[in-house]
Amino acid sequence: MSSPEQAYLDLLKAGGKTSEDVATKIFDQLKPIEPPFLIGEWEGGDFDTGHPTTEALKAIKWRGKNFHSEEDVEPIIVSGEGGKRTALVEYGRGRVREVKFRGVVSASLVYDDRPIIDQFRYVNENTVAGMMDVKGAPPGYHFHLIRYHAIHSKL
Repeated sequence: MSSPEQAYLDLLKAGGKTSEDVATKIFDQLKPIEPPFLIGEWEGGDFDTGHPTTEALKAIKWRGKNFHSEEDVEPIIVSGEGGKRTALVEYGRGRVREVKFRGVVSASLVYDDRPIIDQFRYVNENTVAGMMDVKGAPPGYHFHLIRYHAIHSKL
């Protein structure tokens, strides 16, 4: 039987199409992370579970998140002019806190101006699993972040 981390990576390799139940079951088994782990630039992607947020983020050309410090986070990075990574200012900024979610205390991104908390769990040194918690929206939006340097240092 594979580890939850390997099961998560297998979903990524397979293109990310899965059910919300499968993604949540794996997410719940992943280990927590501490806030400093998130510092840096991250490329993002999501799992195709049929959640409406997938289409909304495609429409704005979502690329990832930038964690400058625990107190200064750009939560929505998009492809700007010429494909440049650009913060979507309409979503404001955020900060990282440890929050208990689904029974586990882990690093979470709390948006300053929106009722959104992104919950994170450890997959490996360059990959984290994310699950968005939005007040008033359907639960279960699953996404992942991969360290920007891990992707772009190989190019």
